[in-house]
Order: sequence, then C-alpha cells, then structure tokens
Amino acid sequence: MYRDVVATAKSYYRMSMTRPFFRLIMLLGYFSGNMTKMIVDASGFNGSEYRVRIDDDLTFGVLMSGMFRSGYLDLRRRGFDVSAVRYEDLVARPLDMCRVVLEFCHLPVSLAELAVKAFDVDSQRKSTMAKSVIGHFKGPELTPQRRNKLNVLLKKFGVPLIGEPQIMEGTLSCC
Repeated sequence: MYRDVVATAKSYYRMSMTRPFFRLIMLLGYFSGNMTKMIVDASGFNGSEYRVRIDDDLTFGVLMSGMFRSGYLDLRRRGFDVSAVRYEDLVARPLDMCRVVLEFCHLPVSLAELAVKAFDVDSQRKSTMAKSVIGHFKGPELTPQRRNKLNVLLKKFGVPLIGEPQIMEGTLSCC
C-alpha cells in the first residue's frame, strides 16, 4: 500500500516526534548522506543508492517513500506478480476497494463489509503512533523550493513526482 508522497513524508515526520528511532535517523541523516547510507545499509537495502542528506523535515519521509516505491517497481520489472493499493482509493471507496483486494487475493468477497468495519478502529491505538497522539503534531509545510529539491530525489528513484498523478503501475483499482 502506498499513499501520496507528501502525505507520507508528513506522516513520517509526525511519527518521528514519538518514535526515538525515527528521530535519531533524521538527526543523524542531517549530518551527512553517509550517515543515511549507513542506516539504509543496516536496514538491509543497498545504501549507496540512498546517500541523501536529510536536511529538512520532509526529506526522510520522501526518502522512505521513494525507497519502497522503487523497490516495488523493481520487483515488477523483474517479473514478480505484485500489485499495490493506493491509500487514497481505500479511504475514498473502502467497500469497493476491499472487494477488489479480496478478489485479487482469492478470498471471499463477502468479507469486505467486515474489513471496512476494521477501518473504524485505530490499529495503533495503544501505541505511541496512535492517531490521538501523532495527530497533535502539525506536519511541515511544503514550499516550492522544497518541492523542487524533493522532486530531484524522487526522479532519482524513478517514481511519480510531487504534483504528478501519484498512481503507480500495477495499482489495483475499483473504477
């Protein structure tokens, strides 16, 4: 599942306010791109492709989004039968999208209504990432200058840029 890259970046920022590990990554990444490379290497990815200085509150989230989207596209290019679900579609048409996902997974479509009911519960409600906790933090603003810089990073990953349609190839859709 993926969502709009700016919304993802703001979400990572809010999570970093309550998750020391994310905050540490952002702080260490501020010093140099080499620190970011080491962190990505330690996460099991090839960090040389992600040697990026995290010089603002949105870069970490854009880096993470770009890294996961790029990995997804790479799997598709190598012939793996993987598909994606766009968060915005799931929120806009939960019942229809749940049916599409269940059908894709060869599961009973009759479970779609139960799946939609699960959306009413915050799956992180008892953690530091609960909506009631991170929802109090305002996400950083996206300036035109920042947008241009982040788009350079996204272009490097070969994924949709900020301001372009955020629909990845292979995305399941109900419409």
